[in-house]
Amino acid sequence: MDDWVIWLILAVVLGIAEIFTLTTALGLLGGAALFAGLAAVIGLPVPLQLLVFTGALAAGVFVVRPIARRQLRQTSSKQRFGIQALVGKPAYVVREVTGRDGRVQIGGEEWSARAYDETLVIPAGAVVDVIEIEGATALVYPRE
Repeated sequence: MDDWVIWLILAVVLGIAEIFTLTTALGLLGGAALFAGLAAVIGLPVPLQLLVFTGALAAGVFVVRPIARRQLRQTSSKQRFGIQALVGKPAYVVREVTGRDGRVQIGGEEWSARAYDETLVIPAGAVVDVIEIEGATALVYPRE
C-alpha cells in the first residue's frame, strides 16, 4: 500500500475521532497527517514525511490552538442569556411607570415595570433603559 494512502486513512480516522471527542487534539493530529500525506504524494521519503508531520503538528499546537482558545473565551464571556440579556436594553413605556407599577415593551414583549428611582414618574411613550430585572418586573430609568 502506498504511503499517502496510509496517511489519508490515519487522517480520516483521527478526524472522525475528533468529531466524537471535540478536544481539537485529534483534529490537529489529523491535519498533520494530511500534510504528511501530501508530502508522500509528491514523493518525499518516509523520514521527511515524518518531519512534515511533526512540523505541521507543531504549527497547529503553537499557532492554531491558541487562536481557537482565544475565540472560545471571547465568545463565551460576551454572551448573556435569559433575563440578564435584557439588562441595558432600551424599552418603550406603554403605560405610565412610577415607583409602584407601569408597563413597558422590551424587544416586542410587554413587561410590568417600576421606576428605578421611586420618585420618578415616566409618561407613556417615553424611551427608558432597563437597569435591572426583579422577577417579572423591569426596573427602568428614563433615557437622557
